[in-house]
Amino acid sequence: MDLDVFVSAHRAEWDRLDALLHRRGRLTGTEADELVTLYQRTATHLSLIQSSAPDPRIIGRLTQLVARARSAVTGTRRASWRDVTDFLTRGFPAAVYRARHWWVPTALISTAIAALIGWWIGTHPGVQASIAAPAELREMTRPGGQYETYYSSHPAASFAAQVWTNNAQAAAMCLVLGVFLGLPVLWILFQNMVNVGVGIGLMTSAGRLDTFLGLILPHGLLELTAVFVAAGTGLRLGWTVIDPGPRTRRTALAEEGRAALGMAIGLALVLFISGAIEGFVTPSGLPTWARIGIGIAAELAFLTYVYVLGGRATREGETGDVPESERSALLPTAA
Repeated sequence: MDLDVFVSAHRAEWDRLDALLHRRGRLTGTEADELVTLYQRTATHLSLIQSSAPDPRIIGRLTQLVARARSAVTGTRRASWRDVTDFLTRGFPAAVYRARHWWVPTALISTAIAALIGWWIGTHPGVQASIAAPAELREMTRPGGQYETYYSSHPAASFAAQVWTNNAQAAAMCLVLGVFLGLPVLWILFQNMVNVGVGIGLMTSAGRLDTFLGLILPHGLLELTAVFVAAGTGLRLGWTVIDPGPRTRRTALAEEGRAALGMAIGLALVLFISGAIEGFVTPSGLPTWARIGIGIAAELAFLTYVYVLGGRATREGETGDVPESERSALLPTAA
């Protein structure tokens, strides 16, 4: 491409588009149609120059023109309560539902690993001795010991906020680091399962597994489900890097990455609920059956929310991605 000839041939169109964008007041119907046509042509021109004869000055001007024209054509909008409602009733549950083939197996395998670690520690005194000295183990597992007082060692509100912050960070790391082929996600998940397995093993060896489950199940069911969803989504994002399917790798990562970002916001809300349960219900004086019942109710409510609302929204075409009108414009490319 001879860039000088190309610019000379189309400069008048670019100048006309710039003039229409600077026009004060409303455009006539003919002018509006002309604006749309010039926007489409200029976007094509920009694509041609980028691929054939990249010139920073020309590309800079046309990029600005295309961006301004796109804003004028599509209009601008502000987030509203309707957006929040759509996200909570359609976008977020649909994203979690679509990722179920990743996070459900992740949950089952991780739970099995935690149980296996717990059995190994609980049945092997030598392993217990490698964790801590006998006196320290007794202090952790005795009635009123560290495992029990952990949940009431701080004021409920501050404890709930701290738990929520830590868990939200772990979930966000799973979602963000998934792009590195999912390897960091596996490590984060394994560390969490080791912590759970150690607690199961030590309390089992002390004959107090029922007490441990009564402390962890009220909040742990929902909390671990959120972590499993984040980990499964991160693993799916990592697999997208390896196998993007029929989409280009860039397009696939953009789509899955936007959905993962929205999921991070939704999971933060879920973890806020589990943090509140951990801060106010777990250390409360309620009977064990009541505390566990609250945890089971919260877990069933979340699963119902995902499979009913998310399944319905998915069947209607919702993917959890941002609306098409709010995505970055894809420039047409030359054939």
